[in-house]
Amino acid sequence: MSHRADKDSLLLLIREKKPLSLRQQLQLTFTLSMPAVLANASAMVMQFIDAAMVGQLGADDSASVGLMGTTSWLFEGVLSAFAAGYAVQVAHLLGAKRNADARQLVRQAIVVCLLFSFMMAGLGGLLCKPLPAWLGAEEHIRANATIYFGTFMLFVPFFMIDIVASSMLRSSGNMRIPSILNILMCVLDVFFNFLLIFPTREITILGRSMTMPGAGLGVMGAALGTACAGLVISLLMAYYLIFRSDELRLTLDRGSFRPSLKTFRKAIHISTPMGLQHIMMCSASIVITGIVAPLGSIALAANSFGITAESLCYMSGYGIADAATTLIGQSLGAGRKKLTRSFAWITVLSGMTIMGLLAILMFVFAPQLMGLMSPVPEVVELGARCLRVEAWAEPLFAASIISYGVFVGAGYTLVPCGINLVSMWIVRLGLSAIMVSTMGLYGVWMAMAIELCFRGAVYLLWLSSKRWMRSVID
Repeated sequence: MSHRADKDSLLLLIREKKPLSLRQQLQLTFTLSMPAVLANASAMVMQFIDAAMVGQLGADDSASVGLMGTTSWLFEGVLSAFAAGYAVQVAHLLGAKRNADARQLVRQAIVVCLLFSFMMAGLGGLLCKPLPAWLGAEEHIRANATIYFGTFMLFVPFFMIDIVASSMLRSSGNMRIPSILNILMCVLDVFFNFLLIFPTREITILGRSMTMPGAGLGVMGAALGTACAGLVISLLMAYYLIFRSDELRLTLDRGSFRPSLKTFRKAIHISTPMGLQHIMMCSASIVITGIVAPLGSIALAANSFGITAESLCYMSGYGIADAATTLIGQSLGAGRKKLTRSFAWITVLSGMTIMGLLAILMFVFAPQLMGLMSPVPEVVELGARCLRVEAWAEPLFAASIISYGVFVGAGYTLVPCGINLVSMWIVRLGLSAIMVSTMGLYGVWMAMAIELCFRGAVYLLWLSSKRWMRSVID
């Protein structure tokens, strides 16, 4: 039996309400998690390379990109939260074996989410010029920060297509295609960046010198490289969803793309807490960036590169969280609450173990990781110190990431929103404001580590209750 057949047959056991042994649950968790983990890991490796490319331009250019990174993430997160409101419903419908209804929901999601993405792109265009100054950036990096963010926002509708299509495929249990295409996007990102960031130059490969063409666009090239890669992959992802997906391809039947008020309300019920949480969480991160910005370009670059390096560790948690959302959504859709609870703990404990092991490697090799991204000794030294204090928080960070994926799969998003907001705005921001004055950037990262431990502990306590196990599908 093939790997794909194994996964499909095990998902079918969930939908048909047949028993799954612990071994089968572990196998299904691993089968769904690994493509997403590998895709996220490759994405972080490519982002690492991407950051290293920008790092070669100097600390100021690195700081301008790093300054806008959190805001770009804010917009992406809001788009993802909006799409999740529909994707969770699709997972529940598939779990209940209502495949035709799931496809109808996909049609509606495409229309509504695209309209929303155009609104977000317009908002981003209005903010791109004043935002760097609002964040307290030094005058000489504001222009490049505006160029980077403005270029990114032009391509938001294409990013939304990718988000919608990939989230729908994952809700059906298809982790493989989104993962493969996301890996390809990372490769394309590096390829386009290599051509667009640097000018035409001589390079040496295996002892032979050759001329490498380049546009020499610098920071704008970094934004265009990411945007072009996203454009290509969004079209491929949409093609697979519409024409190739076993359960969700729209060619299986005819249906209307006209949005339904009932499903829209359900989507808003799920996505609004997620979106508000993401806005508030990213706003808090932007405030922290504003706290760091007056420390200068060295601190901004170290903070940006440190976040990139740390992502090599926590992206495995997000991959497992994707699998958890699918497993929880389909198990609850099938009305199997005992199995739902079992999958919740299997995914959370697996993620804590994996991220704990990766945190050890991050602690040991922190200077080397930073050195790969920046040639500036001060940036490397400061960033390595920050990474090492953060490493202690990674297992509990995993608990919060994957528990959140569990709750999203259940359509239970309001309480997690409250947990995250209290943790971020009161614990992290409060400690950062106090500790930055005496400890600089290191104090900000120590505050982050304390807050992540607090958040993870609260999530584990809430996961042990049964209040979150309820379906939003009638």
